[in-house]
Parts: sequence; structure tokens; C-alpha cells
Amino acid sequence: MSVANPSPPNRPFVGQSPRRVGELLLERGLITQEQLDWGLEQQKQTHQPLGQVLVAAGHVEEKALAGVLSQHFKVPLIDFSRARIDKAALSLVSEAYALEHHILPVRLVDDELEVATIDPGDLALFAELKVLTRKKVRPLLGVRSEIDATIVREYRLSAGMDRNVRSFEETLQAGGIKRGGRRLSDVAQDAPVVQIVDLIISQGVEERASDIHIEPQADRLRVRFRIDGVLHDATSLPATLAAPIISRIKLLAKLDIVDKHRSQDGQIQTSVEGRALDIRVGTIETIWGEKVVLRLLERARSILPLNRLGFAPETEAQFMSLIHSPYGMILVSGPTGSGKTTTLYAALNELDRNETNVMTIEDPVEYTFANVNQIQINRLAGITFANGLRAILRQDPDAILVGEIRDKETAEISVQSALTGHLVLSSLHATDAVGAVYRLLEMGIEPFMVASSVIGVLAQRLVRRLCDRCSIENTPPVEEMSFYASLGGRQFNFRRGTGCAYCSHTGFRDRIGIFEVLRMSDAVKRLIVKEAPPEALRQLAAQEGMQALRQAGLIKIDEGVTTIAEVMRSVNVG
Repeated sequence: MSVANPSPPNRPFVGQSPRRVGELLLERGLITQEQLDWGLEQQKQTHQPLGQVLVAAGHVEEKALAGVLSQHFKVPLIDFSRARIDKAALSLVSEAYALEHHILPVRLVDDELEVATIDPGDLALFAELKVLTRKKVRPLLGVRSEIDATIVREYRLSAGMDRNVRSFEETLQAGGIKRGGRRLSDVAQDAPVVQIVDLIISQGVEERASDIHIEPQADRLRVRFRIDGVLHDATSLPATLAAPIISRIKLLAKLDIVDKHRSQDGQIQTSVEGRALDIRVGTIETIWGEKVVLRLLERARSILPLNRLGFAPETEAQFMSLIHSPYGMILVSGPTGSGKTTTLYAALNELDRNETNVMTIEDPVEYTFANVNQIQINRLAGITFANGLRAILRQDPDAILVGEIRDKETAEISVQSALTGHLVLSSLHATDAVGAVYRLLEMGIEPFMVASSVIGVLAQRLVRRLCDRCSIENTPPVEEMSFYASLGGRQFNFRRGTGCAYCSHTGFRDRIGIFEVLRMSDAVKRLIVKEAPPEALRQLAAQEGMQALRQAGLIKIDEGVTTIAEVMRSVNVG
């Protein structure tokens, strides 16, 4: 939280300036004498604070008034762009009360409650708050519009959750819901559970979550959001809600709510605040019950062009030349969640889809393209990557996107497709570009087939971007500096994010890719055919100018885009 000149605890008015607010406004040239006289006359009639009367009439801006009131009452201003709102503080005051009085509980420290207000001079309000919360109250001065907006934002999840949890527990105590099993009709009509699930999803969308984890524990139901690749606790719910919430989600995803032992996959199509959303649902049994993960995918999301993914100019040029090859296989490798699908889609978007027949087989189809024939994996209908790819080859394709190579059969057909004059793009789980080549070899593909079919491999990771609104200069710890030096880094100007409302107090907002491109030169092909060890291939690629993942990470550090710790976390290969 960002405040200045804190006042003594629970003594908000001792330091009050003897000069009146109107005099200070007049002295600063914020109002004229005529406006002051008018405001004082209106104040007698409305019994409102002079400052609020002048703001309502448009004579003074809210922020200007706040600065004067801060000086007048000697109370610190709160910066909501940086303030972290304490959930324990919110629980002491209802949303209705906060909205009525334009106050916001900000932080609870021991027995003292910090409260943002538009009028630190309202003695009656603070006396009432002291009785209501049974805490000492310390005021902070805020702008009315910012307080009201923050109330709506902060109470949305917590207040909605509390209200529906209480409703659910009252129904449970009254015997309206049997403990244990749940009937389909019960779940469909259970309003509190429906509202809780809706609140979790809408809050996840608002906080830019890519995944929502709903995890039963021994004594509670834990809800976490993955934001920019990192999981954060969102809320905790009573353990009694675990089964109803999981059943509600499974019902929406058209899964079998009776079968709690078998892992299931499904999909929900919905909208949140007018934004169309596809939600991939996966369930798995744990010792405390079923866990569910929701992958949030916006249907209307735009495909990023290659030049916005984070490529270094030379690496981008190399990858672009691969995309425009007439035939051959291009592999994109990296761990789960490293942005492989985004890169494949960006590559697909570079192809001329009017004069060529572009086909894809995906699991699932995450984004729809104009002039592209896309096929969804459907195991119940017998459509797998392998037999779907065989069917595609009978459709006269020019370019084929295979969502992922998971087994030897799919790998063999993909290689054959590349050798028979098709451009094949696919993803593969591997630690780096060289590792992807050896992953194919481990699947049982002959070395000469790999050397003949693969024209290039792109390896990638995602690192979090520093928030440009709260980053400051910083000196990293010794272990980070040691890692930085091992990369060959030589500069000493580093930054870190302090955390603000814009970045959800993480210090980071959004992610950017770091990449390495292995091109299949004649020398590289000879090593593959000879089945040389991976390290020999890495050394040769470096000699031929391949920029490794670590070097790509170093560039992002030196550009001030990310931190040393982020590169250490994401790039864990030699």
C-alpha cells in the first residue's frame, strides 16, 4: 500500500489543521471566492461536507480535494493502484455499509483497522465503525470514485461467496440437501452452488487466469488461479461444498457426475460479461475427492503475429524462412504451458490460405481460422491424431498442422507426410531444440528419416513481463547475479516489480516468449545419421550461430523486460 505521512493510530483528528478546507482551496487557486460563498450556502442546506458540495457542482476535482483534505486532517492519502486490500479487513464490514458510507476497509493490523474514507472529519461514522468492528480505526483519505470502484471490485468475489456459502449451509442444516451423494436435479436447481461456480469463473476471467484449479483438501475446498503461468490462491470454501461444486461443473461439461473414480474430460461453452468463452474441463480423483481444472479459452481472442511473440530479429527471420518452405517438418518444442500452440497458430497465420489447402488436426481446436479446414480429435468416434492424419493425406493438403506428436504412429505418418511433399507443423514435448530431435529418435523413428524430413526445430519458454507501472531499480541477490554472470551478462541495471492493482500485486503482467531455432544444416544432418550424442549436436548448432534459450533470456533481462529470477525459473536446460 502506498501512503504518506502516517498519522498516530486511532487519533485522526488531533493533528487537524486550524485552517478551514475552504481557505486552503481558495489559497491554492482551486476555487474562487464566489464559488466558496456559494458552497458554504449550499452546505447549510444539504449538511454535506463543503468539499463534496464543491465536487458535486464541478467546481473542484476529486483528486485536488483529496490533496487538500489530506493536508487539512493530516491523514495519509491511499493510492489504490498500489494498495493491496486485506480480505480479513473486508470481512469486518458489509458491502452495503461500505457503499452507503463510501468507505473501504483496507488492512487489519493486530487490533487496528485501516479504513479509506472521503471524510476523515466524520467523527460519528468512525465511532460507529469502532463499535461495529470492535477494532481501533485509523482513517486513510481516498478519492470517492476510486473508493466506490474498488468496493465493487473487491467485494464481488468475497461478498458473493460469503452470501452463497451461508445460503448453502443453511439449506444443509435444514436437511434440504443430503450429505454425500447428489442427484442431477439437485445440482441443477441448487442456486447457491450455481452462483458460486459462476463467481469463480467470472473472477478468473477478470483476473486474466488461464486455468482455474478447484482442489478438495482435508478441511476445505481450495480455489487457485493460474495467472501469467503462476498459481495464486483465490479463495477457500467449506469442504461440504466440494461435491456439489464439482457436480455442477461436471453437469455443465456434460460429464458423468456419478462416476467419481475415472478421469474425465469435457467442455463448457459460456459467456462472461459478453465475452464468449470455451472452458476445457478435466477431472481426476484424489484422496480428498475429485479435483477439477478449468482451462479458460476466449473464442474471440486474436492470434498474435510472430513479431509480437518475443522473437529476436535474427531468430524470427530464421523461423519465418522455415514456415515458407514448400515441404518438410517444423517442430515446436517445450513443456506444457510454454506457448507452443500460440506459436503454431501464428505460423499458420503466415501461410497463404487462399492458394493452398491448409488442414489441421487438433485436440482441442482452440481457435478457428478462415479458409482452414480444422479437425477436432474425437476418441469416441475413433478420430485420433494417427488415423485423422491418414484421412487428411487423402484430402490433397499442402500444409498440415498436427496439434501434438504423442506416439510413434503419429510421428511416422508425420515424417512420411513431410517426405512426400507436404509442409507439416507440429509440437513435441522436449526440453530444447536438440532434445526434440532425440525425442523422435527415442520414439523409434530411423535417424536418416529424421534427418531427411525435419527442416527445423523451434524451442521456446514463456517468461513473465515486468509490470511497466510499478517496476523500480533493484539489486538482485548473489545467487541470481551468479546465474546472470554464467550467461555472460555484464550490465548492472536491473529492475523488479513492486506490485500494484494493474498487475494484481505480482509485479508482472503478461508473458513473452524466448526462443531458439535449430536449422537442419548438412553438418547437423550428418551428426543425426551418425547418432552422435546430444551435446555434440548442441556444440555444432552453437558454432553455426544458434542462439540458445539462455542467451535469448539474457537479452530479455538486459532489455529490462523480465528478471533474472524469471529466466532461472523458466530456462532450466544447459
